[in-house]
Amino acid sequence: QVQLVESGGGLVQAGGSLRLSCAASPRTSRPDFMSWFRKGPGKEREFVAVSSGSGGNLSYSASVKGRFTISIDNAENTVYLQMNSLKPEDTAVYYCAAGAGGLLTRAEDYYAWGQGTQVTVSS
Repeated sequence: QVQLVESGGGLVQAGGSLRLSCAASPRTSRPDFMSWFRKGPGKEREFVAVSSGSGGNLSYSASVKGRFTISIDNAENTVYLQMNSLKPEDTAVYYCAAGAGGLLTRAEDYYAWGQGTQVTVSS
């Protein structure tokens, strides 16, 4: 069973940037899709971004499109989320997830999750 380990969260001022990482193990594991979700204070878990395992197909939620970039390093079996122009409303616990298909913006369609990493954006 695939294990996901996230890192890179922290505190940043509005307008700043952070890069989140999620390493999948074992390294021979190659999920068909890798995604990022987030859960803000008092909010439901929401979809942020998804990438096919090859990195060839990418999709973003409207709230982050143009500011966030998802990418995959196949050699390291790691997915990244580059977050630029951060806003206070981006404050949340960010989770990476592995999926095989289905409605990929829905959390129920993913079979493995990371532990989450906190991102806090100050105004």
